[in-house]
Amino acid sequence: MAPCAQTGSGRLSRGLLLLWALLGTGLCHVGAEAESFGQDARTSPPVAVNWTAQLVEEMYTNITQKCWEFFVDLMRNVTVSELCEWKVISRPYSLLQACLEGWADHLRYGYPNALAEQYIFRSHRRYFHNCTLQHQVFDPPQDVLLPMIIAPICLIPFLVTLVIWRSKDGKAQA
Repeated sequence: MAPCAQTGSGRLSRGLLLLWALLGTGLCHVGAEAESFGQDARTSPPVAVNWTAQLVEEMYTNITQKCWEFFVDLMRNVTVSELCEWKVISRPYSLLQACLEGWADHLRYGYPNALAEQYIFRSHRRYFHNCTLQHQVFDPPQDVLLPMIIAPICLIPFLVTLVIWRSKDGKAQA
């Protein structure tokens, strides 16, 4: 059996390898079976699996639970003071999103979906619920905002008039 080295960039993070090992899907063996099928004409082609929607949903539910458990495990290394720092949480958060989206694509379940959204919302409620309070964004005051909006609006008709007026001049510009 060939080793599983044929993945996108040639490398997988230990976390994804652990996730695949936990799931026991045998994804690494797909390439090896295809190689042996191409080399030996006596073997039969791989059997296409006819999955029902219920089976796919059950599989995706189990997989998303594993994705969540993997995310929670990664978040154990993040301190409370670092929870709102994107540089710290971007890797675990991106891995959760990639896991949910990747398995949905693999199972042809569709993404985004309600189950994936539940896990994303759960992550926000559990880990990031106080982040917006620390970094609140305010609109500028109205006495600054209104002139910044009105100035370009008033300037446009003036510029259009100027361009039309200059283009009606019959002299060629040198």
